Amino acid sequence: MDLIQPTRELLEGLRAPVLASFLAEWPDTTQRRAAPAPALLPVVGWLDQAAGAAPAFCRELVTALASTAREMTWKQTYTAAQMGAAFLQNYGWCEMIGASGAVPSERLACGFLLLGRDTLYPRHHHEAEEIYIPLVGTAAWEKGDEGWREQRPGTVIHHPSRVSHAMRTSDEPLLALYLWRSDNLRQKAQLLS
Repeated sequence: MDLIQPTRELLEGLRAPVLASFLAEWPDTTQRRAAPAPALLPVVGWLDQAAGAAPAFCRELVTALASTAREMTWKQTYTAAQMGAAFLQNYGWCEMIGASGAVPSERLACGFLLLGRDTLYPRHHHEAEEIYIPLVGTAAWEKGDEGWREQRPGTVIHHPSRVSHAMRTSDEPLLALYLWRSDNLRQKAQLLS
């Protein structure tokens, strides 16, 4: 199943003003790249639990993602030397739109982040402006100097360019939709100590 149109419909349905400028840069989705070879990561094992817990606003999209996840290319940005093996067992993302997604775009990336239970994604920052929308799982988010705040599914979380942020899960995995906007979608996040 093609997840791109249902993703756009979900974003539009949230009616969050901060999303308007991201949606204005949504690329022509009729242009497609050849599908890369599927690549699975251990964290994909959490998707069945996530699909079973999906709230009504995103249930159809999450169920479709869970049913097609094994055909997708899941990636990791970091190495075991940087983050440790436990983090890598519980972290992964896949891109639908962007520099390597099925729909090419040089300015906008869109995909899914998956974090397993009891996982800290440490403080980092990047030039890209970023939006996260938790779909399944309540997690704590830290942005700049604001401290940790629990964010529930459906919340629109905005990280301006170069603002440090972190996430941590507790007793449930987190599945979140992400949007990145930048002139350099291939940049890497910089971890902060």
